[in-house]
Amino acid sequence: MIERLGRPFKRPDMTLDTIPPGVLRHVCPAPGSKYRKLSSLPPCRVCYDERVDPKSAATPPQGSQTGRKPSWLRARLPGGPQYQRLRTIVDTHRLHTVCESAKCPNLGECWGRGTATIMILGDVCTRSCGFCHIKTGRPPSLDLQEPVRVGEAAALMRLKHLVVTSVNRDELSDGGAAIWAETIRQIRRRSPETAVEVLIPDFGGDWEALAQVIDAEPDVLNHNLETVPRLYPIVRPQAKYDQSLALLARSKGHGLTTKTGIMVGIGETDGEISDVMRDVAEIGHADILTIGQYLQPTPDHLAVARWVTPQRFADFKVEGEAMGIGHVESGPLVRSSYHAEDQMLHLAEASP
Repeated sequence: MIERLGRPFKRPDMTLDTIPPGVLRHVCPAPGSKYRKLSSLPPCRVCYDERVDPKSAATPPQGSQTGRKPSWLRARLPGGPQYQRLRTIVDTHRLHTVCESAKCPNLGECWGRGTATIMILGDVCTRSCGFCHIKTGRPPSLDLQEPVRVGEAAALMRLKHLVVTSVNRDELSDGGAAIWAETIRQIRRRSPETAVEVLIPDFGGDWEALAQVIDAEPDVLNHNLETVPRLYPIVRPQAKYDQSLALLARSKGHGLTTKTGIMVGIGETDGEISDVMRDVAEIGHADILTIGQYLQPTPDHLAVARWVTPQRFADFKVEGEAMGIGHVESGPLVRSSYHAEDQMLHLAEASP
């Protein structure tokens, strides 16, 4: 059987021959396991017809890189007074951070600098993306006081630039847009010197919901494409590439500074990365593009297909900016909010 994220793959039309290489693995769960109970599939043809040993079948995808991470992916461990200060503020105000929920490798560096990415709308996501470590399920009831607590925390952090993100809340009629808008307003009210960058979901293509966020006038609106179009069925199965591009275009059309990001090393080709950068540049979807190495958060998530070298990341930056993207932040440990304040400075310097 084909497995994604440690669960049976839900696309019966896909087989080992039609799934893109380098992103999935073949496994055959033992009879009686939870995967067998969840699936009505017949016995696995790879194991049954070809007499493949299930243990040898559960191998990393073709072309993957396993074992020790390269030296350039070593990250700083959390610690120090700034880390402890931020830890206290986050805990006191009962806030979530994507730094922790998504197991970001830059947590030690960023928190040590006194910066973090606040995650609103809870810590349970209604989607099951193949790369993401955030919990999936049915979220608890909506916390209407969360925007106030975020605003209070922003005032205590005394930051020049604050990034706010969220889980997907597809069970809500507006996808959580009203909470998003109120959070931006509360930060403005309590910490007016802080630039507000928002990393938003796609709201299921509900443009009225998006309008609520746009009307609150964040300084930067970020929405990640995450990967190349071919890999959406397994990386972002509940999202649409063209819909995400349309969201960026609408936000840019309202005069906002826009931003997006992708991961590499998850099964894409360099040519496909160039195509995404061209999509971002040609229609002016985003002023800033981030490119970073995908890291597998647990063995149940999509495997790493390759380690992209620092030199190749440098090449992506040159290529993207030559296409007309205002600023490309490209490196092995780059994430959406990594050095977000510095990215705005670089964009301003690059502007004519």
